[in-house]
Amino acid sequence: MTTLDGRPNTALLVIDVQNDVVSGAWDRDGVIGRISTLVDKARSQQVPVVWVQHSDDNMPVGTDGWQYVPELTRDASEPLVHKRYGDSFEGTDLESLLAERQVGRLVVTGAQTDACIRSTLHGALVRGYDVTLVADAHTTEDLRQWGVPVSPEQVIAHTNTYWSWSDAPGRTGEVTPAAEIDFAAS
Repeated sequence: MTTLDGRPNTALLVIDVQNDVVSGAWDRDGVIGRISTLVDKARSQQVPVVWVQHSDDNMPVGTDGWQYVPELTRDASEPLVHKRYGDSFEGTDLESLLAERQVGRLVVTGAQTDACIRSTLHGALVRGYDVTLVADAHTTEDLRQWGVPVSPEQVIAHTNTYWSWSDAPGRTGEVTPAAEIDFAAS
């Protein structure tokens, strides 16, 4: 029920599943496995897969840490969005790529839950998209040493809980496990 006119399609976003970003992530292999399965499912249903790749001073473009994990392979025909901010829309061409593909609903996966995932969820909702967070296909690392008061599992559970209640006039946020993702749902 997106507020974006003429945007009936869905796209899968794969955000920042890069070597340095997920090297210490909770359930790394399980999350990457579920993302891989969703990528295959999206491709088989001709659903656009859009890859997002972060860079900053600590993770410069071209370094090993900046590369996507070897378990996930982007097809050359699939868009790659380079970003420097948490929200995948800020300072990027993501919005125009989605408009070209008539996308009004996003299915979001990747890392890190408490940074780029949350920023992109909110950025998409305020821009008019319906946004499905894949409950078991996003992750983060343990940030308690930097003052985060809870474990990665609790950060993920909290994000899943509050996003399931997110909505705005004419658009919705929802949380769905990977096994139940229906790219045809609107």
